[in-house]
Amino acid sequence: MSNSPAAPSPEPVLVVCVVFNPGPELEDFATSLATATTRPVDLVVVNNGDPSPLADAVAARLGGTVLEGGGNVGYGTASNAGLRTSRAPWAVVANPDLVWTPGSLDTLLAAGEAHPEAGALGPALLNSDGTLYPSARAVPSLRQGVGHALLGRLWRSNPWSRAYRDAQEDAGTEERAAGWLSGACLLLRRTAIDAVGGFDERYFMFFEDLDLGERLGRAGWANLYVPQARVTHVQGVSWKAKPERMIRAHHESARTYLHHRYPRPYHWPLRTLGGAALRLRERAEVRQARSGV
Repeated sequence: MSNSPAAPSPEPVLVVCVVFNPGPELEDFATSLATATTRPVDLVVVNNGDPSPLADAVAARLGGTVLEGGGNVGYGTASNAGLRTSRAPWAVVANPDLVWTPGSLDTLLAAGEAHPEAGALGPALLNSDGTLYPSARAVPSLRQGVGHALLGRLWRSNPWSRAYRDAQEDAGTEERAAGWLSGACLLLRRTAIDAVGGFDERYFMFFEDLDLGERLGRAGWANLYVPQARVTHVQGVSWKAKPERMIRAHHESARTYLHHRYPRPYHWPLRTLGGAALRLRERAEVRQARSGV
């Protein structure tokens, strides 16, 4: 009879899922999460919407909890609240409209253990039709950002938008560093997220992932794209019926990012020009949404 001590049980992985009046997609998320890792999972569903019996049932089935956000406080703020519920060394922040492939979270965790410089890791995100969504991106240069904001809708083949789109291509199947990773599904190292203070809560929705990736990079951490881990992302489930609200939130966050990244007095012309371009683009997209085009 062996007297060898039993191997210690692995620490749970914190999984933070922010929801707003969720539907059946949350069931699919939970069902697939159960096969995504062999490690214990500490699921925290942060509810930014109305009381949700569905969220309660899903969390209870996985031994998780529902954290009431106290209203629609925004994605970054809700994510930070979920991250504060545990000191687990690894934490996932993920949208509810994800379907994990079996073993995909274990693949991300293994990559994190193999790369101690990685502060954030992201999988390959597949659209519902199986095509690849560009989830590992370069931080846009000043010229690309302004040119894309000004001309992206009016002249889609302009060189700045073309360069910006090319920089987002997820070519190849090898792990690689990126400027930032999509916040739809992120594995975060606790020491890294603590070092940069979590998500910037000035962003209600959108751009909080770009901002986080950029701050992690400045602090010396890598944003690592791990295409061997694959998840399917059904985008925009919670807001497709009311796109105008999200269009306005997207452009408000874009303006916040512009002012945050270029705060110097001599950046004033850039902020003014970029802000005007974003307002024009916002109006055009709202008109299009209202017309149902």
